[in-house]
Amino acid sequence: MSTQQKRSRPRFGPLATSPGPVPDLDVDALLDDRGTGIIVCCGSGGVGKTTTSAALALRAAERGRKVVVLTIDPARRLAQSMGIERLDNTPRPVDGLRTNAKGNRQGGGLDAMMLDMKRTFDEVVESQATPEKAKQILENPFYIALSSSFAGTQEYMAMEKLGQIHADAQADGSYDLIVVDTPPSRSALDFLDAPERLSSFLDGRFIRLLLAPAKGPARMMSAGFGLITGALNKVLGAQVLRDMQTFVAAFDTLFGGFRQRAQKTFELLQADGTAFLVVAAPEPDALREAAYFVERLGEDRMPLAGLIVNRASPIPQGTLSADEAMAASARLRKREPGSLTAGLLRLHADQTRMVEREALLRERFAAAHPEVPTAVVPALAGDVHDLAGLRRIGQLLAGA
Repeated sequence: MSTQQKRSRPRFGPLATSPGPVPDLDVDALLDDRGTGIIVCCGSGGVGKTTTSAALALRAAERGRKVVVLTIDPARRLAQSMGIERLDNTPRPVDGLRTNAKGNRQGGGLDAMMLDMKRTFDEVVESQATPEKAKQILENPFYIALSSSFAGTQEYMAMEKLGQIHADAQADGSYDLIVVDTPPSRSALDFLDAPERLSSFLDGRFIRLLLAPAKGPARMMSAGFGLITGALNKVLGAQVLRDMQTFVAAFDTLFGGFRQRAQKTFELLQADGTAFLVVAAPEPDALREAAYFVERLGEDRMPLAGLIVNRASPIPQGTLSADEAMAASARLRKREPGSLTAGLLRLHADQTRMVEREALLRERFAAAHPEVPTAVVPALAGDVHDLAGLRRIGQLLAGA
């Protein structure tokens, strides 16, 4: 992995030329392709990644795939919509699956789980260290703070859990498709950057300095280190500094394993069996972020399957344009103040203009990224709270 670099957001400008037809994203072909083993849904916060992930997983299971969906979203909506009392770090079976119209759910199944960041970190330590060493690390106050709240730990542990599930599935055949709902984050693709950031932290100069006492008495007694630790004692307190030094000394033997697994999972995400879906809303900021995701995935050679635009405004019925509807509404209001028909015509005009604005935004995205297949999912009247709602979303994703 290359060192994370600061990247600028792409901007949408005026269209230089009218884009050609946008290729449709064939969701069912993606789900039915047995060569696809991992689907990663990514995008900025609040665009429906969790619902999209769950709907894709359900549709794939009902089309015959053995699926597990891993969500990082702390909301309870996914568990509730799948009829599960709670989700945790253990896959839970989802009941109520049915065959589709073709009746091809032979052997299909669906499990769901929610990432427990600290428990996943603990499992990694327990699997890599001796029982005595693991106990020393797990009980260390600095480790407890790091594994619970350190920036980037959630994203890193999402990759760890993905690697674990994939390795287990390869060994026992439990799943042939893993659907990942990436963490909501302000910075695009923190999911990919987290291993590099965590590695940089654990391999940084400050940590190396803290590790120095464990590497040799001579360095510990150096005047320079004494001055530094004296200053840190005043800022952090002697006990905090000792906890940090004890943690780093114990953790150092595991560090190489962390890096190795992170690199292996990163390569897994680049493999042909992985497909990234960028999820966005039909809004300028969300599509600008989607453009950044697409470009970043290309830079990291991640296999992009397409773009999903959620919650698109439904196209109003009728053939009246927005201007025609507004003109007719104005004429009616003059003749019949308070006319219900005039109000309905105005609503039609507003809805038509909203649809036109969203279409223009998608055209601008397509002009910049004409090769990205796209699926547009219209907004539903209410929230998704059960399997029927997820099933309906899956149908809309597939263009039904």
